[in-house]
Amino acid sequence: MLEGETHLSQLSTLITKEEIENRVAELAAEIREDYLGKNPLLLGILKGSFVFMSDLIRKLNIPLEIEFIRLSSYGAGKEPSNRIRLVHGINVPLKDRHVLIIEDIVDTGLTVRYLHDYLNRKRPSSIKLCTLFDKPSRRVVDVTVDYLGFKVPDTFVVGYGIDFDEKFRYLPDLCIMEGQV
Repeated sequence: MLEGETHLSQLSTLITKEEIENRVAELAAEIREDYLGKNPLLLGILKGSFVFMSDLIRKLNIPLEIEFIRLSSYGAGKEPSNRIRLVHGINVPLKDRHVLIIEDIVDTGLTVRYLHDYLNRKRPSSIKLCTLFDKPSRRVVDVTVDYLGFKVPDTFVVGYGIDFDEKFRYLPDLCIMEGQV
């Protein structure tokens, strides 16, 4: 246990690594079919999407390009703020490109809406969203999820790239964080 981390007994598994691995393979098959011959740009939202995105691109087996963007909506706590901040933008041309946003989890939808508006100004041919986890019960703005892994309940989750205050990204399962932190 790392200093300052919640004891792992305060975590319970919601979705196992095997379930995640199977769903990532299914998502890759759907995306591969839709983007065959299009050389899409997969745009990962850092930091949370990097684990999912790396597993996904290895299963896609089609020509593609990757880029990352970093947005922030969380401070050092469990609740997202309504203020989205661009920490690191993208500098590659998007005009007439097929862009597939890769996100770890969508809850309020504010981050995805902000990013969609940002990307639209760069005039891509298409923008679609792939998220491994979705909390529709927390939605504040409407967003379209084109490729969805799992719907999750309105509880705080960590693991498979998702953190709490930069901790727990290393967990192979998606876990519910219980109790006080």
